[in-house]
Amino acid sequence: MRRFLLFSTLLIIVGFSACRKENSISSDPSHKLLFSADTVLFDTVFTSLGSSTHQLKIYNPYAEDLIISEMRLMGGETSRFKINFDGESGSLFHDKLIPANDSLFTFLNVTIDPTDQNTPFIVEDSILFVTNGNQQMVHLTAWGQDAIYVVGDHWVSILRYPYTIVADSLETTHWTNVRPYVIYGYALINSYGTLHIHEGTHVYIHDKSGIVSWSDGQLIVEGTAENPVIFEGDRLEPYFKNQPGQWDRIWLQECRPGADHIINHAIIRNAYIGLQPESVFKATQAALRINNTIIENHSGMGIYSTLYAIEANNMVIDNCGQYAFAITLGGDYVIKHSTIGNFWWSSPRTTNSLFFNNYFDDDSTGTRYEYPFRFEMGNSIVYGAAEEEFGTNLSANEVDTTYHFDHCLFKSKKCSNDLPGFISCIFNQDPMFVDYRNYDLHLSDVLSPAVGAGSPAIGALVPFDFDGKSRTGTPDLGAYQY
Repeated sequence: MRRFLLFSTLLIIVGFSACRKENSISSDPSHKLLFSADTVLFDTVFTSLGSSTHQLKIYNPYAEDLIISEMRLMGGETSRFKINFDGESGSLFHDKLIPANDSLFTFLNVTIDPTDQNTPFIVEDSILFVTNGNQQMVHLTAWGQDAIYVVGDHWVSILRYPYTIVADSLETTHWTNVRPYVIYGYALINSYGTLHIHEGTHVYIHDKSGIVSWSDGQLIVEGTAENPVIFEGDRLEPYFKNQPGQWDRIWLQECRPGADHIINHAIIRNAYIGLQPESVFKATQAALRINNTIIENHSGMGIYSTLYAIEANNMVIDNCGQYAFAITLGGDYVIKHSTIGNFWWSSPRTTNSLFFNNYFDDDSTGTRYEYPFRFEMGNSIVYGAAEEEFGTNLSANEVDTTYHFDHCLFKSKKCSNDLPGFISCIFNQDPMFVDYRNYDLHLSDVLSPAVGAGSPAIGALVPFDFDGKSRTGTPDLGAYQY
């Protein structure tokens, strides 16, 4: 009897095994992989030869098997990232099966030498997965060198990219030059917060990242002539040294009373927009004050200002793909001893270097909103590669609108000293910069028409040039004395 029961049990097991069908393999293009993360972040600061391993879980949530026809590390064999997929190491894999309602693990490793000064602060790659004709990407991000990393991890609708608060309400945060700062996302100054960046601080900013001062926040940048504060992209390879458009912008919303935004002795380079001062929720109640600052090599605009107040001395703006200095919806501006030299050569430029606008048309209601506008520029240079470097789009009513150029050198065919607002200006004469292709807008020769052409009264208000030279006697035009 026992033998009969054993034999019967074996027959039942064999019978069930013979009847069980293998899962079919899905070819449905709507069937896609799921991942434990769409970005694998190696958030370790490497202070010596650094290595870190993370895992990525790949899910098949369907009742049929899935085949990953291709899995590729986009950086290939030269990538700083390494993959171990289903027990196999490599950078390219084919025809890997994930059973129905199951998953596979992938182990990811990155090795970085932070003493290699050509290593980017942020090292990136991605993994391509191809399944049933679908292409899916998982991004890999690692910190490359010893720095202070500011990483956006919150979202708000008005900002396009994630942010983190670096100075909260009623808080003053100090950034110093002990280590560089690397911004990934937006570094946000909250309302009634202050970010104070001290001399010699180097701020590296990642793609699609920047600094935002929220309404009633305050940014203070206090560099010195010997130790300026530098804002630039986080790619350190030589190719990126003068590559525009590497990061987003410094966006300054309206100031609160008595809390001016201040930028002294700074270099802001290689962004989409260098500075965007803008009244978003209300008109600003203080000013942006810029002194001895270079704003250069931006793929969009150097300064894009909306209904703001700016006072600038010894400011240099050069090489911008659109406007060097664009003013919209009016405001109040006083610019002295500054140089705008726009010789953008990376692509065609059809915009003016300096542009004014004082109104906004609401097409939905047919209403025109006009704003008061005052602009004063003295002992300055506006020059570039375009035939016309001065443009306006002002309301015909010209409500409370004045602009005044006193002892300036202009490249313009439509302006002259016979027109209101122009006093002792020089038109369409080459200022003779040292080397605009290498971002040097010093005056190269005593024969420059800008030498000795300034107003002594304006020069006395800014008695030293960008380099600290005295402007005694008759000053030169622009930010630099010859």
